[in-house]
Amino acid sequence: MNIVWELKEKNLYTLRNRLTGEAKYTASRIDAVFGSNSILRSYVEVYAQNDNKEKFVSDFIAAWTKVMNMDIFSY
Repeated sequence: MNIVWELKEKNLYTLRNRLTGEAKYTASRIDAVFGSNSILRSYVEVYAQNDNKEKFVSDFIAAWTKVMNMDIFSY
């Protein structure tokens, strides 16, 4: 890895080039979770593509509908 994460303030990191020390990015703790978990990262990469806005919206609606239609009072 050529990037080192430095804690800048609570839940905020500066990502620096390990060789030059140059600050390249700023990231939150949530960014670290999504970046370090290969499964979550794959979801992010699919939905972050420019041509996948409609896929994100339709998948979100399907998931939201599924959650809202669950019979949570059946137990």
